[in-house]
Amino acid sequence: MRSVTHDRFGEPADVLQSTDTDRPAPQDGELLVRVLLSPIHNHDLWTIRGNYGVRPDLPATAGSEAVGIVEETGPGVDPALKGRRVAVAGLKGSWAEYAVAQAAGAIPVPDEMPDAAAAQLIAMPFSAITLLEFLHVSRGDWVIQTAANGAVGKIMAVLAQSRGVRLLNLVRRPEAVEELTAMGMTDVISTSDPDWVAKARAIVGKDGARAAVDSVGGAVAAGLVDLLGTEGLLVTFGSTTGEDLQLPAGPIIFKHLSVKGFWGAKVMPATPAEDRQRMFGELIGLVMDGKLDLTAGGIFGLDEPTQAVTAALTPGRTGKVMFRP
Repeated sequence: MRSVTHDRFGEPADVLQSTDTDRPAPQDGELLVRVLLSPIHNHDLWTIRGNYGVRPDLPATAGSEAVGIVEETGPGVDPALKGRRVAVAGLKGSWAEYAVAQAAGAIPVPDEMPDAAAAQLIAMPFSAITLLEFLHVSRGDWVIQTAANGAVGKIMAVLAQSRGVRLLNLVRRPEAVEELTAMGMTDVISTSDPDWVAKARAIVGKDGARAAVDSVGGAVAAGLVDLLGTEGLLVTFGSTTGEDLQLPAGPIIFKHLSVKGFWGAKVMPATPAEDRQRMFGELIGLVMDGKLDLTAGGIFGLDEPTQAVTAALTPGRTGKVMFRP
């Protein structure tokens, strides 16, 4: 079968190639899925660079999420799943014609849901909803998020509005402010503005925000700490700049702030089944109601890995770039 693979770590455009690999066979508790669409996530690109929390054995097939049709079921799996269209994530190689997935994590999706939405239903939306619950915020609380124009940021905005949580959206470019404003998002500020902290404080008020979420890294973290209220929480779950957080000690001490990391690969498996079902029900409902727009930002064949990852890394794109076998 055709797959997008790499035999060394490095920049994705330099190391990815289209190759023939063996079709995998499902083992105990697994499904074999015929891939329909598979998105390119930032964590996929960091994995290819060798800089993510998990380094695969090489050579490796890239990609971690997909929507597809169940072709085979392994031992211990309900054979009635065969032929069902499912969303799957946490895969060790989804940029391929076929992929193996854990049956327990497969989500059957409604027939009316487009493939482009189903292909990205789990990793980013489920990260966003579990992240929001991780913050332990209530209706009316202020939350600040960086990278608001990213996939998780846009999903977080929908979830926050649905739950009555007030959200301050930070981006790094004035053009991104215009993009999000045109989408209907409010309270959007560019951190390229020298007065961004003062403008943010005017929005969240003197009591500060209950929580802040950062996926940029670097100096912006100091501004987030400044904007948090007493007993506030700063959560880091990425670093698009590749820089370490720059945190001032004083405000953390005197405001009794907490700083935590969030990694979906650890949080999601620990989420009780009933909570997973509840949250996926909420996400599917938002998609089917047209409130959560999960679109494709470009579709490429498995023979176009360089073009695909170049598109995925281009600033200003809308929607997830995807592979279609």
